[in-house]
Amino acid sequence: MALLNDIRGPGDLKNLRRDQLPLLAEEMRQRLIQACSVTGGHIGASLGCVELAIALLYEFDSPTDKIVWDVGHQAYAWKLLTGRNEGFESLRQKDGVSGFLKRNESAHDQFGAGHAGTAMSAAFGMATARDLLGLDYKVAAVVGDGALTCGLSYEGMNNAGHSDRDVILIVNDNGMSISPNVGAISKTLGRIVASPFTNKVRDVVKHLTLKAGKVFGDEVVEFAKNVEESAKNLFSEGMLFEELGFRYFGPIDGHDLPKLCDTLRFVRGLTGPRVVHVLTEKGKGFSFAEENKEKWHGLAAYDPETGDLRKKASGPPTWTQVFGDALTALAGSHQDFVVVTAAMPSGTGTNIFQKKWPERFFDVGIAEGHAVTFAGGLATQGVRPVVAIYSTFLQRAYDNIIHDIAVQHLPVLFAMDRAGLVGEDGQTHMGLYDIPYLLAVPGVTITAPKDADELVGLLKTGLRHNDGPFTTRYPRDKVPAEPKAFDTIPAVPYGTWERLRSGRDVAILAVGTMVLPAVAAAERLAADGVDATVVNCRFLKPYDRVMLEELVRTHRTLVTVEEGAVANGFGAYLARELADRHPEVRVVAMGVADELIEQAPRAEQLERFGLSAAGIARRVAGLPTAGVLGSR
Repeated sequence: MALLNDIRGPGDLKNLRRDQLPLLAEEMRQRLIQACSVTGGHIGASLGCVELAIALLYEFDSPTDKIVWDVGHQAYAWKLLTGRNEGFESLRQKDGVSGFLKRNESAHDQFGAGHAGTAMSAAFGMATARDLLGLDYKVAAVVGDGALTCGLSYEGMNNAGHSDRDVILIVNDNGMSISPNVGAISKTLGRIVASPFTNKVRDVVKHLTLKAGKVFGDEVVEFAKNVEESAKNLFSEGMLFEELGFRYFGPIDGHDLPKLCDTLRFVRGLTGPRVVHVLTEKGKGFSFAEENKEKWHGLAAYDPETGDLRKKASGPPTWTQVFGDALTALAGSHQDFVVVTAAMPSGTGTNIFQKKWPERFFDVGIAEGHAVTFAGGLATQGVRPVVAIYSTFLQRAYDNIIHDIAVQHLPVLFAMDRAGLVGEDGQTHMGLYDIPYLLAVPGVTITAPKDADELVGLLKTGLRHNDGPFTTRYPRDKVPAEPKAFDTIPAVPYGTWERLRSGRDVAILAVGTMVLPAVAAAERLAADGVDATVVNCRFLKPYDRVMLEELVRTHRTLVTVEEGAVANGFGAYLARELADRHPEVRVVAMGVADELIEQAPRAEQLERFGLSAAGIARRVAGLPTAGVLGSR
């Protein structure tokens, strides 16, 4: 690491000769491969962006110039060159380097980003602020081609292209989101790459237009411009960007550092909206990542020599695996349902379904709002959609859930993976808010399974539910135990709770992942003389009114436990429900505090908020009337 270890920031990089930059790129790739082999992380896209990060810092003046990266998957190389090489082994670890962009981590991280599609809008905001303040610097948004399936990217481009402000869009085109890109935009970018002839035609016509103006004057210039526009439309796929008001440059080999530097230097010297189309290879320089781009998008710690995971999977399957297997099995007996996801087939387990039932599977790209409304359209015609999206990403489609699904009482089943605390991915990926934001929507059914069997049972219930949206949430983790044979698991009776333990002092009302820890907590409390009832609140809305009334007749204190935001969560919801009918009953809500949660192992995060058997027992035992908590 002879070159990399001497770079503390862009100034050190600029002191290198151009012919040293390829060697630096090689050192950076080895650094990324070794560091991520210990910590895990989103290595694939960052390996593809090494030369791009070098060229941007070499030709621009960061942080005076504003380089806005779209999500952090691309930006590990950027971090190495902007003061975070030393200590990079702490990537995604507690108190370590974030796996995403964070403004409070570095002045070079201009805009925090964990969800795709934000860079163009943020960059245009910065360019507008620059002009309003009378300042002088360049602004560039680095947008992966996967983010061009996201509508927000086009909202930003539409606004920026119309404005004629000085802003640069750099399209990092590697043909992938997490899985291969889908849709017309991906095909268009592919045609640009496949047809460099069209770009030559455009350049020739542009040259002739300028020449005609010099020779024949203004009237012929106007005619020549019309000819130019016609030729553009006929011959150049780059007109997708040109018609939006961006001058197009590319495609450029994103691993050819001299050409990349020359192009960026030239484009930096221009003004107005412009786009540089850069071709990169996801996983570049690491054979395992090059051969299986989807698998190596993001991975746990691995052996860099063999590509094998350091910790072999053992024990029960993940919730994601159970969900994918169950959907695939259920499709044989439920012919009316289809599966929709938003660029996350492998992440949601729906790739299992896709292999068995490809004609019933739809990946719409990074377009969560469209996924939900598309599902609504399917539902109006009698097709039952199962929409599988991470909890954190479904936030982006909140209006669609309300306006397009709930208001029309459409039977769409939402499966929310990564609900709750997600560990090393940190603030932007926490699935903590789905309970509060869904509880506010009339007519939505909200469920959470305690184990794999209950997940299957709730899926069966959801596929039969015809009155509005039905949702279920589960974590990024392994299930507590192997599921039974899917065909032997019954549907869960709609709107019911399950009493797992009867006690006289206090009732613990647990949600989803907190049910089994609550049972264990009750056993601990019993040893200390506290007798606790434990209820599996698998339906949060509608809740089991019959059982709740039984509980409040025999318990004065209810303790709710949920792996979600405690502010406006299930506990707060029950407290409001009981406030008028049973003001004598106290509801104590346990959950995740009202704060942004930093990266750390999920087990540590759960323990921090007392969401473990020991933590629940401590909280209950510490109540003011512990020992005679609720008996009457």
